[in-house]
Amino acid sequence: MALITRINRLFRADMHAVLDRLEEPDALLKQAIREMEENINDNQAYLKQLQHQSLQMLDQHREFERTLAQIQKEMDVCFDSGNEDLARKLIKRRLETNQYFKLAKRKLEQIEFTINDVQESITENKSRLLTVKQKQELLGEENSADNSDLYIFQDKFQISEDDVEVAFLQEKQQRSST
Repeated sequence: MALITRINRLFRADMHAVLDRLEEPDALLKQAIREMEENINDNQAYLKQLQHQSLQMLDQHREFERTLAQIQKEMDVCFDSGNEDLARKLIKRRLETNQYFKLAKRKLEQIEFTINDVQESITENKSRLLTVKQKQELLGEENSADNSDLYIFQDKFQISEDDVEVAFLQEKQQRSST
């Protein structure tokens, strides 16, 4: 039974090695880079959307502050004039506006928290993308080095007599000056 298990494992390992060679790591790496770039672009678009929502919520938050200040002024006038019925209505409006104010503040905090998360995600993804691109460059260099190593010594360099003479004179001049 152990022999069959070992043969099965060996067969699977060989099949995985064959599949790895067939998959072309360069093509897989390029696809991974495209997917990572797409992910970064999607996150950046989402970040812009969140920043826009943040600005809207901030404007709404400020509007609630102005409304609360206006209600406070109106309440002062009502109490100064002795109109308690109108003051009660203004107090109800102030309480409602205060609830909206708190809700807007919580939403703004949530949006800012999400913005920070997305920014961190973008930074991490850019770092990973840079690493993968560097690996791709190394893979490209290895492939070109592998191919060029085969042919590097097949061609002889053409060195003319003039090149030898110029190098000889430079060497002679350098030795005489020292």
